[in-house]
Amino acid sequence: MRIKVREMVKDIQVAIMVTTDPEGHLRGRPMRAQKPDEDGKTLWFFTRDDSPKVDEIEGNPSVLLGYADPKSQDFVSISGKARIVRDKNKNKQLWTEDLRTWLPEGPDGDGYALIAVEIAGAEYWDAISSNVTFAFGYAKALATGKPASSGENAKVDF
Repeated sequence: MRIKVREMVKDIQVAIMVTTDPEGHLRGRPMRAQKPDEDGKTLWFFTRDDSPKVDEIEGNPSVLLGYADPKSQDFVSISGKARIVRDKNKNKQLWTEDLRTWLPEGPDGDGYALIAVEIAGAEYWDAISSNVTFAFGYAKALATGKPASSGENAKVDF
């Protein structure tokens, strides 16, 4: 099931990262997702070093990541521990040119860091997305008054 989680998130370009601020409030923001690490347990994100989320992670490393691919009806929630990584070589290794939109200095630029999230657990919903299946599920729910079973849901420990 770990492999399924990695496969589901590997092509989703944006994740919502939720951190906890010093007052205990949850804060979520979209983050450009990088490919999962080779170890299969680490997810990477670039950030500006002066971003509030850096202080939030250093104060409380527990994070939640939300991934959604509405087209395929794949949804994944990942909990983990985040850490701030300041490593120019890792920046170069993970750099993709589309990041220049937010980080115009490029992979050698100053003022940004990486966030590494070590996955602790995940939950996924892998729904069947075809129109025929949806229509059948709708008709079945209408006729029986019970929700259709149109996909898979599982919790995964890492």
